[in-house]
Amino acid sequence: VLALAAGARRPSVHHAAAPSAAAPAPSNGGVEAKVRGFARADGARFTVGGRPFYPNGFNAYWLMYMASNPGDRSKVLATLDQASRLGATVIRTWAFNDGGSNRPMQITPGVYSEDVFLGLDFVIGEAKKRGLYLILSLANNWGDFGGKKQYVQWAKDQGHNLGSEDDFFTDRHTQRFYMNHRVLTRVNNFTGVAYKDEPTIFAWELMNEPRVPSNLSGKTMQAWVALMSSYVKSVDGKHMVEIGLEGFYGDSAPERKRFNPGGNYSAGTDFIGNNRIPTVDFATIHSYPDQWVPGSTSEQQVEFMKKWMASHTEDAASALRKPLLVAEFGWKSSGNAVAQRDDYFRMVYDAIYASVKGGGPCAGGLFWQVMAPGMESWADGYEVVLERSPSTTAVVSQECARIGGITP
Repeated sequence: VLALAAGARRPSVHHAAAPSAAAPAPSNGGVEAKVRGFARADGARFTVGGRPFYPNGFNAYWLMYMASNPGDRSKVLATLDQASRLGATVIRTWAFNDGGSNRPMQITPGVYSEDVFLGLDFVIGEAKKRGLYLILSLANNWGDFGGKKQYVQWAKDQGHNLGSEDDFFTDRHTQRFYMNHRVLTRVNNFTGVAYKDEPTIFAWELMNEPRVPSNLSGKTMQAWVALMSSYVKSVDGKHMVEIGLEGFYGDSAPERKRFNPGGNYSAGTDFIGNNRIPTVDFATIHSYPDQWVPGSTSEQQVEFMKKWMASHTEDAASALRKPLLVAEFGWKSSGNAVAQRDDYFRMVYDAIYASVKGGGPCAGGLFWQVMAPGMESWADGYEVVLERSPSTTAVVSQECARIGGITP
């Protein structure tokens, strides 16, 4: 569960099509680009400049939010510096904050906060200086930072008759709102480069953890992913696109449903069917066995994760022939659980390393999640404050060095 800090200042506002008069002038010379080029999916592996690339790092969903207030940018800089010291290559973060009163990025459809957009500009520019890639997620399934329910509410506010939150995926008005979201064509005020031309962006993520529980056949999700992934590609043909899936199996491979939590839980998604869409470049999985397998022991949760990774790695290789990224994994670390967390991280990293060494498709992992010192009110139990977690920091750093040292 994500939480937003209180006390946001009132943002300045601009419409998407309007020029940004208050923004600083582009300063290309102030950003020394260390990113080597655009990331690609080449068969079942990632490449940059024709060489294998391994996306290891973490989630820090809050970067844009904090960077939208210059007084909070020190937290962003500290986290990016930590990523560099770790040897991380990729950070996943939000490129959305829809509606509400707490530093929204998109205040209403097509109306944006320039302050918040400048925050995202800042994050991209600073990541670029450090040679870090970013996965930018464009919307949320959940209510935090707006989510699909905010899109549905916007349509209702305009007098349209929508029912559940899942109408987000099928209603033409919410689809139009989503397609008009102006992130891809934004020109960064710190670098002078349009996002769609920015190699620092590793990939666009259509939505964080999309689910359609009202249509378990998977047909609704299949149609939405096909529509939106092709639309993103029509605007931006340079970047990879991924869906943001957790990895639940659906009707395209009923024999694989045994790996789902509870043996048959799909949430209206279909790992194989959805990721087979040609305009989807790579597959993702998330895993929270402590939430998905209630009442399970720590040992059972570890076993679930081992099978979850193994089955999806096999399917990415044989059924999809696309790379696989473990885009979220975490372990609650209250009490004496830090040692358990470290062991769990090692297990995940060992599986990724074995895949990479064996020429397999599972090429990297992003743990959930890094928080900066002073963000205690944002804690969700999974947070890792690197400055205060020396053992976990060492585990992550060792993996970055190990996998980064693999030669083709």
